[in-house]
Amino acid sequence: MADTDPAGPVMDRDEVDRALARLGAEHEAIETSLLALQDHAGRRLLEGAGLTGVTAERWTSTEAAITLLWTYFDAYTDVLRTAREIRARRRWSSREDLAELTELLRGEPVTVAGSAAATANAPTPHGGQAGPGVLSERWSLSGLVDRMNELYASSLDMVVAADAVWSALPARIDLLSAELRRTSRLAHSVGVRPGEHPAGDDLERITRTLKKLREQVVSDPLAFWRPAEGSSAPGGGKPDTTVYDREARALEDVRREIDAVLAVRQDAEKRIVRLRDVLSRADRTLAEARTARGEVLAKIAATEVPVVSGPPTALQEQLSTAAEYRRHAQWHRLSPLLESLEQKAEDELLRARESLTAVTAPLAVRAELRGRLDAYRAKVTRHGLAEDPLLVERYEKARRMLWSAPCDLRAAEQAVLRYQQAVAELLGAAPGVPGQGTGPDERRGPGA
Repeated sequence: MADTDPAGPVMDRDEVDRALARLGAEHEAIETSLLALQDHAGRRLLEGAGLTGVTAERWTSTEAAITLLWTYFDAYTDVLRTAREIRARRRWSSREDLAELTELLRGEPVTVAGSAAATANAPTPHGGQAGPGVLSERWSLSGLVDRMNELYASSLDMVVAADAVWSALPARIDLLSAELRRTSRLAHSVGVRPGEHPAGDDLERITRTLKKLREQVVSDPLAFWRPAEGSSAPGGGKPDTTVYDREARALEDVRREIDAVLAVRQDAEKRIVRLRDVLSRADRTLAEARTARGEVLAKIAATEVPVVSGPPTALQEQLSTAAEYRRHAQWHRLSPLLESLEQKAEDELLRARESLTAVTAPLAVRAELRGRLDAYRAKVTRHGLAEDPLLVERYEKARRMLWSAPCDLRAAEQAVLRYQQAVAELLGAAPGVPGQGTGPDERRGPGA
């Protein structure tokens, strides 16, 4: 049985060398990370900023954690240096050296004395903050590495989050504020002012909101940080731009409103003339649909034909109101009314066209059936089968149905299909015309 001590079985030389190599690599990695954290731009900004809110609370804890990290690292460095010195005494370490190294590498050789002040605001391994009653701590090297990794991750997370918000939001807010000032000057030039026009009130509100938002972002960046769900990596997340995006959209809406006012002032008469033309075309299309409906009811049997509505009088009344606004130079009222009327007029024209299409659909179906019947008749003639009794009989029957009034579309379609089937059968069986029964025309279907 191997010799043992309170730290467990005594390590042999190979185990000691491997442990020292691993700990040395960890030491270098930790030192590199701590130096990078110390030089991080976000940490330097946090040190000199007038913080408030959640950021002030988090920075107090993070600052204590960074101080404690260096305390732990110095203690870790001392123990590692001691272990290396013991191992370097002789090439083949004695049993006493190995026992001492085992205690250093596997025991709890690290004592952080007088850490109560240093850990007063630092997070504890189980969350929360350390209390003032802790006078010293004892750690194993592996436990101390885990603790340093924990403190480093929480500290870096806070620093990266604050830096990300400061890097993203203030500059964007400044650009939006500059755009806001340009828009305000333009609005004032066309008479859009607070208390006189809704867009002027919006500009005043956006100005106040952006000013307050920038102050909050600078003093409390973590209030605008959205951690990534399910991510444990330091700095996992993104700046919360909800307020900024809302105000940017509001400013864009105001800018479009002002552009609309400018455009209205320049071409109001042309737009009103175009509106009259669109509504007139819609009325003519509806009149054509009503005439076509009567024709369909007279020529097509057993078919449901939709009812055609009359022209909307409300749009004509709104158009008269728009002309009145123009005469009195009420541009801020004319602008939204014209935009609304233009959309409604286009919708009305589209509705009229759809109504005409729906009403004339049975006539289109009849025309398609007539064209198909004539196409198959021409095909039969090319193959010299025009006098076939069966084809003649079925052709005449389908033709009478399609050229009579009222026309039963369902029965006529069946008659055309029977004629088409007879043509396909005869062409498929005709000598000298191999493969006609499955030729391209038949495969393309009845609409060929």
